[in-house]
Amino acid sequence: METFNHKLNTYIDSWLGPRDQRVRGWLLLDNYPPTFALTVMYLLIVWLGPKYMKHRQPYSCRGLLVVYNLGLTLLSFYMFYELVGAVWHGDYNFYCQNTHSAPEVDQKIINVLWWYYFSKLIEFMDTFFFILRKNNHQITFLHIYHHASMLNIWWFVMNWIPCGHSFFGACLNSFVHVVMYSYYGLSAIPAMRPYLWWKKYITQLQLIQFFLTVSHTMCAVIWPCGFSMGWLYFQISYMVTLIILFTNFYFQTYKKHSGSLQKDHRNGSPVSRNGHANGKPSVEQAAHKKLRVD
Repeated sequence: METFNHKLNTYIDSWLGPRDQRVRGWLLLDNYPPTFALTVMYLLIVWLGPKYMKHRQPYSCRGLLVVYNLGLTLLSFYMFYELVGAVWHGDYNFYCQNTHSAPEVDQKIINVLWWYYFSKLIEFMDTFFFILRKNNHQITFLHIYHHASMLNIWWFVMNWIPCGHSFFGACLNSFVHVVMYSYYGLSAIPAMRPYLWWKKYITQLQLIQFFLTVSHTMCAVIWPCGFSMGWLYFQISYMVTLIILFTNFYFQTYKKHSGSLQKDHRNGSPVSRNGHANGKPSVEQAAHKKLRVD
C-alpha cells in the first residue's frame, strides 16, 4: 500500500507540483485508498441497494430527510459565508490566486475546503435515500457520476491545491446547495409542496455555476500566477462534462415535456388546473416529479 501511495504521489507531483504539507495528518487526507474505498462502497450500494429493496416496501424517511436537508443547508451556508469572508478580507486576487498568500487567510480557506471535501462524502446519502424510498429512476448516470467523482477530485485538491484559486468553485457550489437542499428539505414536508415552484430554476442555477467556474478558471490560464496549470485544464474539462450532462438533463426533463404539453393543448386535450386531464397526471406535473440532480 505504501508503494502504491508513493507512486501515486510522485505521478501527481509531476502534474500538480509538490504536495501541500499544511494538510498532513488531517482526517482522510494522508492516503488516497480510504477515499477510493469509500467510493467503491458507494458504487456497490448503488448496485446492490435496489436489488435488496426490490421486494420490500419503500421507507418514508420523511423526518430524516427534513433533518438531513436542513443540516446540509446550514453546512453549505457556513462554507459559503466563510469562504466569501476569507477571500474578501484576505484580498484574494479574483483573476488568479496562488496557494501561498497570507498564512492566516490560506489556513482559514483550507479549513473550510476540508469541510467541503467531507460534505461530498455526506452527500452520498442523497443516493441512499433514493434507494430506501425506491426512487430508482432518480439514480441516473449524471447523479452517480457527479457524486462519485466529486469526493475523489476534492481529495486531490485538498492534498495539492487546498486554497488559492480553488476557492471559487466550492464557494459557488455551496451557495447553489443552500438553495437546493433548502428546496428538498421543504419538499419533504407535504404541506409545503404546493408552494415550491422553483425546482427547474435550480438546474438553471447549476448551469450558471458551471459557466462561471469555467470563466474564473480561464482567468488564471490567461493571467497566470503560479497556480497549477494542470489543475486548471482539468477543471475546465470536468466542468464541460457537467455542462453537457446537466444541459441534457434540463432539456429532457423540462423542455421536452413542455413541448409535449403544448402539443396536447394544440390537439385539444385540455389540462385542468389541478394538473390532471382525463384522469391522468399532467406532463408538467410528471416533469416536476421526475428527477433530482444534485
